[in-house]
Amino acid sequence: MKVDQRFFAVLSLCLLGPVWGVVPLDAGTRPLIMGTRGVVVSGHHQASDAGLTMLKKGGNAADAGVATVFAQAVVEFDRFGIGGEVPLLIYLADQKKVVAISGHGVAPRAATIEWFRSRNIDLVPMDGFLPATVPAVVDSLILALDHYGTLSLAEVLAPAIDLAERGFAVHPEFKMHIEEQEARFRSEWTTSGKVFLPAGKVPEIGDLFVQSDLARTLKRLVEAEAAHKQEGRSEGLKAARDLFYEGEMAEEIVAFQKNFKSRDANGFVSAGLLEVEDLANFHSRVEEPARTSYRGVDIYKAGFWTQGPVLLQALNILEGYDLKALGHNSPEYIHLLAEAMKLAFADREWYYADPDFVGVPRHGLLSKEYAAKRRDLIDLDHASMTLRPGDPYPFEAQRTEHRPIPETIAFRPGEKGTTGTRVADAEGNVFSATPSGGWFRHSPVIEGLGFVLGTRGQTFWLDEDKANKLEPGKRPLTTLTPSLALKDGKPFLAWGTPGGDVQDQVNLQFLINVIDFGMDIQEAIDAPCFQILDFPSSFYPRRFSSGGMLVENRIDSTVIEKLQAMGHRTNPAGDWSLGDTTALMVDRGRGMLFGAASPRRDKSYALAW
Repeated sequence: MKVDQRFFAVLSLCLLGPVWGVVPLDAGTRPLIMGTRGVVVSGHHQASDAGLTMLKKGGNAADAGVATVFAQAVVEFDRFGIGGEVPLLIYLADQKKVVAISGHGVAPRAATIEWFRSRNIDLVPMDGFLPATVPAVVDSLILALDHYGTLSLAEVLAPAIDLAERGFAVHPEFKMHIEEQEARFRSEWTTSGKVFLPAGKVPEIGDLFVQSDLARTLKRLVEAEAAHKQEGRSEGLKAARDLFYEGEMAEEIVAFQKNFKSRDANGFVSAGLLEVEDLANFHSRVEEPARTSYRGVDIYKAGFWTQGPVLLQALNILEGYDLKALGHNSPEYIHLLAEAMKLAFADREWYYADPDFVGVPRHGLLSKEYAAKRRDLIDLDHASMTLRPGDPYPFEAQRTEHRPIPETIAFRPGEKGTTGTRVADAEGNVFSATPSGGWFRHSPVIEGLGFVLGTRGQTFWLDEDKANKLEPGKRPLTTLTPSLALKDGKPFLAWGTPGGDVQDQVNLQFLINVIDFGMDIQEAIDAPCFQILDFPSSFYPRRFSSGGMLVENRIDSTVIEKLQAMGHRTNPAGDWSLGDTTALMVDRGRGMLFGAASPRRDKSYALAW
């Protein structure tokens, strides 16, 4: 009967067209995509196609990754735009190393705790102009292209320009997010209304959606490159970058957010705080990634200005247990992962912040000895109800002075933004990114430019005692967290998911599914997930729930009952609701590349060549 149900579900999709919300009944919801020349996985099939096109033109993984991300800024504008952020990890086959690019904007010089306090604002809002940081996408992608790519900006932007100029088909999620903001587009953000309410109404699923201003903006970057191409490839790329950050575009961005006052979630009406100097002084940079080893696999994340090291800390703790013996998604297994994550997230809340401003004890936090000490705090029978940051300083190379460490931290996850990008080429290069921010739902479209400013500044605290407190020029602690793994010194996995604070919770479960339980990457993605809610959300209004846990409904009710007996306050989540993982796996021995994408948001897609 199970086979018959799946047959008729698939048959109905083929004969009647898409039935939104229908998901195949068995594990392995999508085929495992395989190829030898290249694989691209992203949040939208046309963006994945943009990347694959670059590989077929002779480009490498960096070229394809940059093209994919720019295309995603068009077709996934409800989740990501060029006014947002894009942390990157790249494995360089010729250098045999992983690099990180800090694709994240910084707070304006005028953004201070005193500025907000003087206006009786206690939390940086989620919308409007006050949470805007310097847009980082254009600079970061051009940096990646210049340092590690081979193609021109004109070549990698061509698919995005075509999708913006000629349009793409409106998908259900895109329409839903327009509907959520329709009233605001009509009454407050009229520049957005001109774009998202063509002919004065919400477009229908399957309508062609055109973004003419965004296409012109991308063309202007190409024209700036062309005007300097005789000076060399790097000079052409620099000219495009300078147009955005030091030229006319910078002035247009700043003028718009100064002249267009917007009401935010706090009820405060304000212009933005960005100045042209903020854009001119901004530069993303290449950094050393954070890393640990787990059962012989080297795991890489961006640094402590992201929540990425949470995954590494949790892995260090869990390495001391036989997870396979506990049974996948058994009560004991879920309990253990939840308790390990609580300890890692407690450290995130107390220690993580931009290392340029805060002395993060990074070596101690990632040491195996510190993990062993943290492991001793786990009660295998009872759920902890407190956030307990540890003391990593004894495990630092040098003893340093530090502020007192509290025994507990007194303090919801779920964000509707973010997407993912994974690329591997035949030469062994791998690109992993988590594009986010600059989505059209929380800030008005900049007239004439066709994109919006990001709102990542909402993750700053307006509290002098927090490591992640607001300071001018500082990167806000971000949930954006691409992942990359090497095995025996060679590329193995690249993966990631949207979902705010759930990102590294789902990333952790995916990785363990592959390493400890031997699942292929599609099975690992499809397996039911859970999420803890024990720490304050990174996003306005920063709610939390001690002992709270969301569990996808596909996990057996007897498991839920035992978790509740242990003290976990479980709540049901939709059958397919947590995360939206995109992943690739490299089998260098056989010369095979594998790609997989989650069905949870209906549109993520893997392609291979």
